[in-house]
Amino acid sequence: MAEHDVTDAAPFENEQQFWQALNDTLSSPCATYEELDDALRAWLGLVSKERDRYLDDENEIATCSQKLRDSPIFCTRENYVRTQIIHSLLQEDGFGYIHGIANFLLLDGRAEEDTFRKMVSEGCFGRLIELIKSCGQQDRRLHRLLLQLLYEMSRIECLRLDDMIQVDDGFVTYLFQLIESLCDDVDDPYHYPVIRVLLVLNEQYMIASTSSAVDATSPSTAALTNRVVKVLSVHGPSFRTFGENIILLLNRAAETAEQLLILKLLYLLFTTKATYDYFYVNDLRVLLDVIIRNLLDLPSEMNNLRHTYLRVLAPLLAHTQLSHPPHYKREQILSLLDILRGSGSVHFNAPEPTTLRLVERVAKTPWLLIRDDEVEPEAKSSPPLAKKYLLGSLTQAQSASTVSVVANVMEKPGVKTPSRKLEIATSDTAKDEEQQQERQEHEKDPAPWAPQQPRTLRAHKSLPEVPKHRHGVPMVRLPQNNHNTDVTTTPTSPLMNGHGDGTTPPQPPPTRRSPPKVPPLPRKMPPKLPPPRRRTKLRTASGAAEVMAMDVAAAAAAVEAISLSPAGTTPVS
Repeated sequence: MAEHDVTDAAPFENEQQFWQALNDTLSSPCATYEELDDALRAWLGLVSKERDRYLDDENEIATCSQKLRDSPIFCTRENYVRTQIIHSLLQEDGFGYIHGIANFLLLDGRAEEDTFRKMVSEGCFGRLIELIKSCGQQDRRLHRLLLQLLYEMSRIECLRLDDMIQVDDGFVTYLFQLIESLCDDVDDPYHYPVIRVLLVLNEQYMIASTSSAVDATSPSTAALTNRVVKVLSVHGPSFRTFGENIILLLNRAAETAEQLLILKLLYLLFTTKATYDYFYVNDLRVLLDVIIRNLLDLPSEMNNLRHTYLRVLAPLLAHTQLSHPPHYKREQILSLLDILRGSGSVHFNAPEPTTLRLVERVAKTPWLLIRDDEVEPEAKSSPPLAKKYLLGSLTQAQSASTVSVVANVMEKPGVKTPSRKLEIATSDTAKDEEQQQERQEHEKDPAPWAPQQPRTLRAHKSLPEVPKHRHGVPMVRLPQNNHNTDVTTTPTSPLMNGHGDGTTPPQPPPTRRSPPKVPPLPRKMPPKLPPPRRRTKLRTASGAAEVMAMDVAAAAAAVEAISLSPAGTTPVS
């Protein structure tokens, strides 16, 4: 497949002609391998030539790849076609041809994982790293596609030691710089393909280091260094955007495998002294909220993922800035530990021994054991207490064992993490649907009619008699006694009820009387104005001062007159 015989063909007039030519190429019979190679060259030439004209969207290129997988060319000799396309990836240099090859391998590998395993065995890992370095500034579409292909291939199959050696500090630093740079991709402003490549590289480093420690026959990995953790240890403050994005990615991750990738890197960062302070405090608080929420939402059967969360939670609380007061969500953490022990909620089953052991490890965090107000000031700054309980005080063998356990926790890609809340909501919805279905069936086919039991009626009680007159029996006058002349009668006879003989006279029908007229109230007059004030009472302070001055002058004149008068005489006043 080194030559392509469609590069000099006349351009198509419209998109319909392109798709028709592609269908004709894939439907042509191929009796020999030479004819099959020619058909593959023709398909690859059409895709590469019209990529920028009729295949602007990545989904359109994926449609071309799917047509090849569904064609008789691939169905009859799929292993041969797959091998030829992998070899073309190792040999081709044109970005258009590489784009079509990479798209097909990504689509075929997601359907058949053996494609990715074959790519690793053929040495495609180093080739993909070389292509990612070369096309980053020239072809952004191809660059993104190659990152996705590298990620999918690396998380399916363990890489060889020769492949891992090809990853140097320059390549890892280049990926971190891509994340820090301003992204011009509106569909993915967080560089998720780049982040996923760094996560899967970290996992490959962890697997390689633990496999060599367990298997004595495996090649030595003494010279193999985890480049991801190394770059963050040396240049961590320059690449903090990566830390923010992995927390955001963990908050949104639905696949179990993706959550495990993030947790593995977080575990190394929280157990490496050089990266204790890599994250911002606010990011650590968000991470703690996400871990608490996910631990409460995990169902009982997700033990591996729960154990990994607990193994990350212990160094997160002990080694990072969260260990300094004021402590964040101490009561919520203690409540979470009680629930995981099986004593805080009836909805959680009794924990298994591993879960209980990891919960107790988290509970031994110093600031969870003692409240801030119970610790004396000199005890807060005392290092022996922290050294006694910190997770970092584990021996080297224990730490290596924990790293090995975390590294070997694997999950098949594409498996969604179940949710406890979603299961409860689904069960409630199912119950409601069953009740509604039973109600509808009852309405369609009701139960046979059954005679109703006769009702027992109570005896009717007569109402009390209402008097005809609303005021009772009116007062009547007693008749005058004309037979007894000795008795003096008054002009008017006394009144009594009825006729006085025990009988009640017939009453006329009641008539509605009009209420008595109430005389209108006298009209209120406005209050009178007060009389004017007397002027003598309004004398000002200045007038009073003038009167006093006049009195003083008069007194002075009288004294002067007395002094000028001769002796023995009295001046006339």
